[in-house]
Amino acid sequence: MDFVPTPEGTSPATPAVATTAAPAPPAPEGPRPVAKDSTTGMLFGIGAYVLWGLLPLYFFILMPAGAVEIVANRVVWSLLFCALLITVTRAWGVLAVALKDRRVFGSLALAAFLIAINWLTYTYGVTTGQAVETSLGYFINPLVSVLLGVLVLKERLRPLQWAAVGVGFVAVGVLTYSYGKLPWIALTLAFSFGLYGFVKNRVGSRVDAITSLSVETMVLAPLAAVAMVVLAAGGSSTLTSQGAGHFWLLLASGVITAVPLLFFGASARRLPMTTIGLLQYFAPVLQFLVALLVFREAMTVECWIGFGVVWLALLLLTLDMLRTARRNSLARRAAVRQGA
Repeated sequence: MDFVPTPEGTSPATPAVATTAAPAPPAPEGPRPVAKDSTTGMLFGIGAYVLWGLLPLYFFILMPAGAVEIVANRVVWSLLFCALLITVTRAWGVLAVALKDRRVFGSLALAAFLIAINWLTYTYGVTTGQAVETSLGYFINPLVSVLLGVLVLKERLRPLQWAAVGVGFVAVGVLTYSYGKLPWIALTLAFSFGLYGFVKNRVGSRVDAITSLSVETMVLAPLAAVAMVVLAAGGSSTLTSQGAGHFWLLLASGVITAVPLLFFGASARRLPMTTIGLLQYFAPVLQFLVALLVFREAMTVECWIGFGVVWLALLLLTLDMLRTARRNSLARRAAVRQGA
């Protein structure tokens, strides 16, 4: 998967052919469309990961709302926002097809519970002063994805990948010593999101981002609604008790959840997977910086060493990814030359 996909609804440029049909606007030639498309894809990709990276700030200003209330509101208002988008884009038929397909619906239902675990853990970590550890979870997520490939898909790892996974295990050991306990928040985030990505990958291109998010939030919405009612009945809900600004900020969680997904979908259609793989580091880097510079969370020497080991593992993984992408690109060029 080391190619630049064409934009949705278009096809690669082909040589001009004489025709008697009605003239159409001439298609641009040369590298300009790809360059423009790549630039757009980069902007969408950076936008998605920057928004995800700054998400801790949003949860911080929602306090005193707790993790359960934030996630419950996020699910309910995301569903309403998705319904609005589906109405505007007239995509109810696409959603109906996804709901009728048992394999697709079953996969998305499982993905819904995995992302719920991820959201709850992440929000809990940020709102309880453990944002550094939440960033760690997304730093080690690529390592978990590689490990899942071995354990679940029985994939064979390349030497640098094995080295990265081994260094990752060392990092977890160092961080366990540093924290005085297993970094369960980071591990839960990494494995829940890794499994979520694995399940979504099995669905493939049969559903788009909005349809997928719509089905996932539909599955979770009844539980989220019950949670909101229970919190309100117990007097611990902040939705209507912290002023109009807090109320609208909680309602905005639907937009804040869906927009980065839309940006990511637009980016993934325009960029090679290698580039997407590199862009994914934007989010945990920003989360880490927010935790240190804004939330003023402490970092011991042992923590710095542990994070340094994690970054070493990611460096090995990135080098392997770039080397493999280059090798595949050279192989394709050689095949094209031989075919010519």
